Amino acid sequence: MENQPTLPSLSSTYTPATPVKCIHTQQDIVTFTESVAFERLLTFVMLLNQSVRGKKVSDVTTVPLHVQQVMDVLDVVDAWLDDFPPLHNPQRFGNKAFRQWAEKVAQETPRLMATMLPASIHVALPELNVYWLGSFGNETRIDYGSGHELSFMAWLCGLAMLDYFGPEDHAAIVLCLFNKYLELVRKIQRTYTLEPAGSHGVWGLDDHQFLPYVWGSAQLINHSKLKPSSITKPDLVEAMAGEYLYFRCIQYIGQVKRGPFHEHSPMLYDISGVISWNKVNTGMAKMYVAEVLKKVPVVQHFPFGHLFPFVQIQPSSSSS
Repeated sequence: MENQPTLPSLSSTYTPATPVKCIHTQQDIVTFTESVAFERLLTFVMLLNQSVRGKKVSDVTTVPLHVQQVMDVLDVVDAWLDDFPPLHNPQRFGNKAFRQWAEKVAQETPRLMATMLPASIHVALPELNVYWLGSFGNETRIDYGSGHELSFMAWLCGLAMLDYFGPEDHAAIVLCLFNKYLELVRKIQRTYTLEPAGSHGVWGLDDHQFLPYVWGSAQLINHSKLKPSSITKPDLVEAMAGEYLYFRCIQYIGQVKRGPFHEHSPMLYDISGVISWNKVNTGMAKMYVAEVLKKVPVVQHFPFGHLFPFVQIQPSSSSS
């Protein structure tokens, strides 16, 4: 990426919009991949990817104010989980108490966001809140998957385009804020036994997440000791999970799955044979596009508005 793309600043030109779903068929995916929305989402993923290359979590010594403010809001919604304990019901998946928690989040979101965000951004709250509320799982199906993770990433991207976050915040967004979000949604998944949304079963990368494998592999590029094969060594996984998102994912899988790693996570096991983290990172970024952004069952739920327009990008000589 010699010409690292940048996100536009929309803070002075923002026009209120009600996001609408535009993806229904495979043909719509073709339109989406040529859209302004797609470019903005992928640009944000890759900017954050670049920002954490070779960085461990503890390298962020001071959390920027706006990053901390979002982390504080995540703490608030996390605390509400205690108010809605799981109901005693026989289902293996989908405890209905999740709906009560989600309803509480929906009721309180306008107040939470109006308090957290500066007045200059309040005009965009109706649009932003759609992505925020889509970040924790679907209360009808009581499931969670990479589409909900995408919604949270889009919410962060929207805040960045509205100048709430700056480039100097990027590493902390991944290593502190997104890290905290992951722990929250894992807690939600465990508390309410959320079903994996759109899971490929044993042949998928992960039942619920995708981005921590992209950004987590970037953290490990050129690491002097840790190799892709290190994820098969439980002692290393335990030691490194606090510093590296990728290792935390592997640790979490080990906590919730039974049996040998190569049996319950064959794709991750295969990837552990790749020669370098650089190759893993490149492959994960490509897989994110192919398995998340270009999959109708995932992005059919994604809404498009002013922040992410479903309009064709103007051709330029630097098109990728």
